[in-house]
Amino acid sequence: MRKVYLDNAATTVLNGEVLQAMMPYFTSIYGNSHSQHTFGRDAVNGVDNARDIIAKSIGASSNEVFFTCGGTEANNWALRGVAYANISKGKHIITSSIEHHSVLDTCKQLEKEGFTVTYLPVDNSGLVSISDLLHEIKPETTIVSIMAVNNEVGTIQNIKAISEIVKFYGACFHVDGVQALGVMPINVNDLGIDLLSISAHKIHGPKGAGALYIRKGVKIDKFMIGGEQEMNRRGGTVNVPAVVGFGKACELNNRDMAFRDKKLFEISQYFIKKIEYEVPDIIINGNQNQKVNNIVSVTFLGIEGEYLVTLLDMKGIAVSTGSACASGSFQKSHVLKAMGRTDQEVRGTIRFSFDVSTTKEDVDYVVRTLCEEVEKLRKDSPVKYKKKDS
Repeated sequence: MRKVYLDNAATTVLNGEVLQAMMPYFTSIYGNSHSQHTFGRDAVNGVDNARDIIAKSIGASSNEVFFTCGGTEANNWALRGVAYANISKGKHIITSSIEHHSVLDTCKQLEKEGFTVTYLPVDNSGLVSISDLLHEIKPETTIVSIMAVNNEVGTIQNIKAISEIVKFYGACFHVDGVQALGVMPINVNDLGIDLLSISAHKIHGPKGAGALYIRKGVKIDKFMIGGEQEMNRRGGTVNVPAVVGFGKACELNNRDMAFRDKKLFEISQYFIKKIEYEVPDIIINGNQNQKVNNIVSVTFLGIEGEYLVTLLDMKGIAVSTGSACASGSFQKSHVLKAMGRTDQEVRGTIRFSFDVSTTKEDVDYVVRTLCEEVEKLRKDSPVKYKKKDS
């Protein structure tokens, strides 16, 4: 049976060169990077090199990059750290209604602690309205957090325009860049970003490694207390092998960016054209003129997405109904709901996320299988649906 992995937005396979770079730090270079002896210095050299590479890849200085255990910790740190450190300015936070749960749930917790949070709506393509931001932001706003790329539909936000408004009001601008790293260029200075969350396992690096970029001068409290690691910003023993792997993954990604972008565009467009031709009554979600090339969200009218995921898995095809962090919760996608999709449409939506290793033969197999399984599900489904106008 053919195996096709189309859940790269959840995680990517570890690159062989990344694993090779990491291996010495599991065995021969095993010192604690905060130790003062030779073993520690050898370890910290690997950490510093990775920090330099990652900083360069986002247009930052090395002393502005702080390692975390992943994107979720980075998002938590950015929001809570800035909110607590800037209470004297105000207690108002702005985010969007389609953020990752690590942002939304942190905001909900901050609301319980006395902060006020405004959740900006989006249009039917997943874009935040600049006029809504202008209407809601005020002098008491301390941080605005908007993701660069939505993890479910792939829509790219107007980060530069948003940053200009945030700067005018003297607030900090945080961007969840976890889904953006590796699939679009990011320069924190050009885009006006104050804090940026990124993660290694989305770019063929190891799980358990992330980073938070903090622009020099930003007031932010420590999130992890108990040590002086990470320039006294984040306590805890540094995961040296994972950090080294993160750096190597960034290095390879920077090297191959142009090739990756071209290949992902070609394969995703091939998939979209083929599925639109072969499978009737579907909706392609997101802003098709302003999106990344590796994510395609498809609504199959008249079916239950959870059933389709299972049937595809039985045929060797790995896809998802949305964010891996929310799977198993049996909650409807807050992203699609915010975009105006009906409950039935939300339940029938599948996310396909591609990698440069995905071939046209893989896509042919997936679409052929979809034709068969969707037809069966619609035939057996007691749910009646309104077909798309031809």
